[in-house]
Amino acid sequence: MDNNILRASLLSPMLDPASGVALYRQLYETMRQAILKGTLAAGTKLPSTRTLAQTLGISRTTVIQAFDQLLAEGYIYGKAGSGTYVAQALPDELLRLPAPQAHSDDIEEVSPPSNPLSQRGKTIASSAVAPVQKWDQVIQHQAFRHGIPALHEFPFKLWSQLATRRWKHIEPASFGYSDPAGYRPLRQEIARYLQAARGVHCTEEQIIIMAGSQQALHLAVQLLIDPGDEVWIEDPCYMGARGALLSGGARLVSVPIDDEGLNVAQGIASSPRARMAYVTPSHQFPVGAVMSLARRLALLHWASQTARWILEDDYDSEYRYTGHPLASLQGLDQGGRVIYIGTFSKVLFPALRLGYLVSPPELIDAFRAARAAADRHAHMLDQMVLTDFMAQEHFARHLRRMRSLYEERQGILLDTILKELGDILSVKAASAGMNLLAHLPSYLQDTMVAQRAADNEVSVTPISKYYIQHPPFNALLLGYAAYNQQEIHQGIHRLALTLRSLSPSYIQENT
Repeated sequence: MDNNILRASLLSPMLDPASGVALYRQLYETMRQAILKGTLAAGTKLPSTRTLAQTLGISRTTVIQAFDQLLAEGYIYGKAGSGTYVAQALPDELLRLPAPQAHSDDIEEVSPPSNPLSQRGKTIASSAVAPVQKWDQVIQHQAFRHGIPALHEFPFKLWSQLATRRWKHIEPASFGYSDPAGYRPLRQEIARYLQAARGVHCTEEQIIIMAGSQQALHLAVQLLIDPGDEVWIEDPCYMGARGALLSGGARLVSVPIDDEGLNVAQGIASSPRARMAYVTPSHQFPVGAVMSLARRLALLHWASQTARWILEDDYDSEYRYTGHPLASLQGLDQGGRVIYIGTFSKVLFPALRLGYLVSPPELIDAFRAARAAADRHAHMLDQMVLTDFMAQEHFARHLRRMRSLYEERQGILLDTILKELGDILSVKAASAGMNLLAHLPSYLQDTMVAQRAADNEVSVTPISKYYIQHPPFNALLLGYAAYNQQEIHQGIHRLALTLRSLSPSYIQENT
């Protein structure tokens, strides 16, 4: 093949030394496209690397690099003593699916499935753990998102120092696979903390480190629930628990919440042989009720007598503002029926993705195996840094500081609501937690208010979306932990503008 013809066919556009792309890469891509388009047909003999380099005015090394890449990918091949040729079977053709062919009478036509997901996959995909959001569009510091700790107040500089110290002294063996249950020194620290602060009866062997409480819920459901099993769930309920249970094929039995927490008697009446009960007894999410001692004992009696399981989600019990944090349900359990779940997302920062599960002794091996099957183990360095953070008393100091700060911020929120919205919102102080419930007048619907508030850059959560079956009351969930005084004032001012624009006459005209 004439070199001029080759140059004309290959180099359109010409090689550009100023493009920022290596010349060998430009030549490789130009020749590759010419081969794929058929400009260089299969079997065509290519000029030698020396000839092509002289023709193009580039170094022979550049041409050799391009040829080597084409050769490695199967676009060209060499014959000893003969030269280099375009391959007969091109790799891109081998990667493509064959074109559809006409159907014959003896070939059964198979239609593609209308839904590629399994039945469980459909359930998982439709079971929201949290509201669907485009995270790159979320205004992270927009009042009043709930469940977010005061990230600006976390001692990240100290955390970085602890991490740096660990990196300097970490042993090579720590970079291998490790115990699925987690870093033993961390489990020891967690066991000590839970025994002292939460009244949990456990040893380090019962602690399984998880990637947050959501993974703990998921693994507990996968291990203990078969499709079709009935499970009690609080109504209203945490969406993450609802999603985990539904993804495991559970049949949800909604049990109403009142001022004493889960109505155990109604749960027994509705489903006495349910396989499991999910509860947040120390501070019910989302309404904030505390389960009474009588209800706790009744729930434990039911589980013990029927050999059923209780999932205790203790997601933010550290933040109690009147008296000491309430003792856990697990601490009252004499029959080993409670699986206790905790998280560091609310007390440290969500991106850490570390939580834990306290397993009953008989389930330890099963939970270790399930943790290994899920993702082997948690990030080792994060576990080590958290161990140091707890062992050196930074964790306890941080909790005390945040408890005081959140109590102060709740007071600011209450005072601001009373001044600006006292005639519209009904709200009272909460004894624990990071959120407040603000009750709306009957003419306002919480979902509509939340939608209109979002237009004014205020994030409030309608309580009705957490209900499964029982009639919801009309209220908004307001998170306050992450917001300073100025942000709280600005947020309530915007919320006030929203609510006052939704007068009864406006509502009547637009419904």
